[in-house]
Amino acid sequence: MEWVAALLFVAVIVLLLAGFPVAFTLGGTALIFAGFGIAGGGFSEALLSGLPNRVFGIMTNETLVAVPLFVFMGVTLERARIAEELLDTLSSLFGTLRGGLGISVTLVGMLLAASTGIVGATVVTMGLLSLPTMLKRGYSPEIAAGTICASGTLGQIIPPSIILVMLGDVMTTAYQQAQLEMGIYAPKTVSVGDLFAGALIPGLMLVALYVLYILGVAFFRPGAMPAHDREQQPPVSIGQVLRALLPPLLLILAVLGSILKGLATPTEAAGVGGMGALLLALYRRQLDLTRLREIMRSTLRISSMVFLILIGASIFSLVFRGYGGDDGVRVILEALPGGVIGAVIVVMLVMFLLGFVLDFIEITFVVVPIVGPVLLAMGLDPVWLGIMIAINLQTSFLTPPFGFALFYLRGVAPASVTTIQIYRGAIPFVGIQLLALLLLAIFPDLVTWLPGRIYGS
Repeated sequence: MEWVAALLFVAVIVLLLAGFPVAFTLGGTALIFAGFGIAGGGFSEALLSGLPNRVFGIMTNETLVAVPLFVFMGVTLERARIAEELLDTLSSLFGTLRGGLGISVTLVGMLLAASTGIVGATVVTMGLLSLPTMLKRGYSPEIAAGTICASGTLGQIIPPSIILVMLGDVMTTAYQQAQLEMGIYAPKTVSVGDLFAGALIPGLMLVALYVLYILGVAFFRPGAMPAHDREQQPPVSIGQVLRALLPPLLLILAVLGSILKGLATPTEAAGVGGMGALLLALYRRQLDLTRLREIMRSTLRISSMVFLILIGASIFSLVFRGYGGDDGVRVILEALPGGVIGAVIVVMLVMFLLGFVLDFIEITFVVVPIVGPVLLAMGLDPVWLGIMIAINLQTSFLTPPFGFALFYLRGVAPASVTTIQIYRGAIPFVGIQLLALLLLAIFPDLVTWLPGRIYGS
């Protein structure tokens, strides 16, 4: 019945493209297929008795409690106008350097990524704050748009990120399943902390490549990035720089450092981050009852979306496996030429294309549980595979014409910036992303070295 599983997957994709809600599409379509299968005798209704246990497992999963806490932290920092002050300060600091504003946008995007981890929020915030300033200072619309979109997608890979929390939970299950299928009945585990440690060097490497590209454009095409006249903007003092940079940096270091050092679980560290964000907003006098109510509503809305999708994906996964879909995927991947390398290339290409139409959350909860156990059973390192998936999808979200980051910026960009200019600006950064993927494929130690040093694994 593997063909029914394939038909189920295609039906879900078509319905999502038609605009139906993700969570209800995943769960509803799967239940309809299960109903027809039960009526036709091709699906065992006993499998559906496992649904309550799956939902209860999601409810009691301590790792996933970190998701609403990290969302709360990110939304609070966004409402506290941290990005605005950071951008003003860094643009003043690098003001006279040709391309300095572009570097400032990249660094602020990196800090926002580490504090919010929400791509849409970062791109929209940076688009509203920095795009008008960059255009006013004579920056090429292509360079301005590309820099904002690329820095906004860093939330996919730079820890602590809610995306890595969700991916870490899925990879843990996939890794244990792969080991059980290999006959290993005392399976090793992979944690969210492992993914955070593995993502640190690739994330900083991407930021460095972005900055090098901006400096290269400033050198070879100076007209695209005019230098800013210092007389038009007062110099920034060391005190202003420290006031803007230190609080968010200390908060990020406290959250990430406590996880990497093993002093706190991701959930506990997320709680510390949420409280720290609240205190920071109070210190900046950016918190009142009205704003707190907005923060809570936004956190509830985003968290509800994530967990509804997770429940729908859990139902989809159960029915997909009930029709033998996982066995079909395994047979296809193992039959590909090139062995494990060919299988990785094909899976990465499929995920890249799905990134045009599906969000990271849907791909994480739907596709990774299907292909993850098969690839991990071939001997791949789970941390390396997780980071490769994250950067691959980050590249997909940046690639014209369907990249989500491009749509987010198009929604807030002025009419003078055309869609074609946004696309042109993103293409060089897509090339940088592909270069990063190639480097990680050739030198996997860039991902696995730090987790090995910290956790000895």
